[in-house]
Amino acid sequence: MTATQPIKIAIVAMGGEGGGVLADWIVDLAEHNDYLAQTTSVPGVAQRTGTTLYYVELYPRVQAQADGGVPVLALMPLPGDVDVVLASELMEAGRAIQRGLVSVDRTMLVTSTHRVYSMTEKTAMGDGRVDGAELLAQVARAARRFVGFDMAAAAVDSGSVIGAVLFGALAGTGVLPFDRAAFEATIERGGVGVAASRQAFAVAFERARAGAPAPSTIEPALPAAAPQPRSAEVRALLARVGAEFPPVAQSFLTEGVRRLLDYQDPAWAGSYLDRMARVKAAPGGGDAQLLTELARHLALWMSWEDTIRVADLKTRGSRFERVRGEVRLADGQLLAIDEYLHPRVQEIAETLPVGLGRWLLASGWPRRLVERFTTRGRVVTTSSLPGFLLLYATAGMKRWRRSTLRFAIEQAHIEQWLRRIEEAAAVSPELATEIVRCQRLVKGYGDTHERGLRNYETLMAALRHGGPEVTPAILRELRDAALADERGEMLQAALGRHGLAAARTSFT
Repeated sequence: MTATQPIKIAIVAMGGEGGGVLADWIVDLAEHNDYLAQTTSVPGVAQRTGTTLYYVELYPRVQAQADGGVPVLALMPLPGDVDVVLASELMEAGRAIQRGLVSVDRTMLVTSTHRVYSMTEKTAMGDGRVDGAELLAQVARAARRFVGFDMAAAAVDSGSVIGAVLFGALAGTGVLPFDRAAFEATIERGGVGVAASRQAFAVAFERARAGAPAPSTIEPALPAAAPQPRSAEVRALLARVGAEFPPVAQSFLTEGVRRLLDYQDPAWAGSYLDRMARVKAAPGGGDAQLLTELARHLALWMSWEDTIRVADLKTRGSRFERVRGEVRLADGQLLAIDEYLHPRVQEIAETLPVGLGRWLLASGWPRRLVERFTTRGRVVTTSSLPGFLLLYATAGMKRWRRSTLRFAIEQAHIEQWLRRIEEAAAVSPELATEIVRCQRLVKGYGDTHERGLRNYETLMAALRHGGPEVTPAILRELRDAALADERGEMLQAALGRHGLAAARTSFT
């Protein structure tokens, strides 16, 4: 930055994070310290699929007078011509780099290192998350100077928003020609949320002055030790894990037991260990990698998402507490939570006893009558007594889950999957492990579950059709193709490459 060039600042922030207030603060800061300032903004298409870009240019008033006129300030940033980039989230910092706003020879980059997953990450059929550690390392290397820490946590701890934290971090870098008192006076002039904003500012100011740790030194926190269970049944289950299975798989098995205890009951968690023991006792089933993967994926399949599970999760006290924290509910404020539900006849029938559910699916006018009331979906306000009781009663059907049609269907699928694993393990534990990992395709509910199950069935049909020609590498390639796009085009192309396009997709 020179005296004859404006100071150019780009702010990238999502909705509700105080990006607009931050831009206004910077303008106010400059104008009260003998600078001319201009700000513009371009909103994104949504709070997470897009982001709002605020652009601020500052120019010394004295220099403008010496130049003999009013400077013409730009409305939008140009690639390679930005002095400071402030990003409210790590992926947004990456997007700023992608757009050329950050340059290694010029730009100071200040960003929060927390993640808010993008729509593409959330909707991916597999694990679509970007590697956070790699992203952080790339972001740090792209700028001339880099300051990054978890600003979302700092904002929550201070009862403020990320914009106030970014303002404090900006002050702490010393990149602007204004002292701390000038920054704090700007917050005071704002007159709204002053105490919380100043607290967030102070925390960020000190963090920025001290410097953030290098990306290579940032390590995930170790999980806290779990408390010992009070129930004798649960203690017996955990004792089985330690006594019957190799140490490498025990942490996954322990988490699997906890998941299924939460999902159903101790007997269901015991069935999980029985199935694990059955595979372990089969020829080739004692392979450590196979058991570790099976411990994870079997627990996931045995806790499928049915209407009972969805209702249970939506009516838990912990969920209401989490939502209150996310919206920062203040004393005296009321909170309304609307659930947008669209159960199909299939989900309703699968919640009924086996015989009744099959009858409904095969019926004529009864099915059409149910479809008439479910076509458009409905909104259930779980923060109201009627809405809460509706879902609470649905969640209470957990005790009868074993009698439902969905339970019978899933048991058939799981048992056939386990038989395939046992058969493959006798020949190739590596192939058996790849069959285990195919469970990744089967998840969610509704259309998502149907699509994933259809792709899973296609892979199993290809395995039958190809016989010994289907190696672990080929099955892995087919699975990755199935996870790559929801239309199945990449899977069909991969099947064609290996001469498996004629494979039947029926589940047998």
